[in-house]
Amino acid sequence: MARNGKLRVLVVDDHAVLRTGLCLLLESEGDMVCGGEAGTAEEALDVLDEAQPDVVVIDLEMPGMGGLAGMAEIRRRRPDIPVLVLSMHDHASDVRRAFAAGAAGYLVKHAADRDLFQAVRAVARGESYLDPSLGAKLAEPVAAMSAVQSLSAREQEVLRLVALGHTNQEVAESLGVSPRTVESRRARVGEKLGLDSRADMVKLALAAGLLDDYVSV
Repeated sequence: MARNGKLRVLVVDDHAVLRTGLCLLLESEGDMVCGGEAGTAEEALDVLDEAQPDVVVIDLEMPGMGGLAGMAEIRRRRPDIPVLVLSMHDHASDVRRAFAAGAAGYLVKHAADRDLFQAVRAVARGESYLDPSLGAKLAEPVAAMSAVQSLSAREQEVLRLVALGHTNQEVAESLGVSPRTVESRRARVGEKLGLDSRADMVKLALAAGLLDDYVSV
């Protein structure tokens, strides 16, 4: 909840010039104030209680524990404070990881000033925000993630292992089931998602982020 009618924003980025610029931008709006700055996620955690921000704006790539781990820790300590990622990266995998770590919004650094203001206000209201320029790029990943969520946990694991190139026998050994069970689950995955081949499974698994820990997306 904003105090004195103004949103307090904690800016976390390892570039001092950028932090200063962001604070000046935010304070050019009548309903925002820069409530603090930090050059690393560790510094952000140190000043979190004192700054008492309504919103944290954080970069992903910083020295030390980094933005993702820092954001997850901020959310663990203060789940009431929404976190907006401001990053130079616009890859679908980075966006997925950010939201998985607890981000309420994601904005790229080449965004217009008005998008920054809109994003801060949106997450402060408890809404999610995604940079408008990422909509088309994330259309396929969002659809793929939605499709994968229709699968059971075991079916998702079968899809992931098959997409990684494992044979039915290897998948069976990994999951502690019979090859016939794997064949049955693999067939159900294909039927549910309309996938006709392993190549289709690989494409969907990549888009959905199931292989992010194994390949660069």
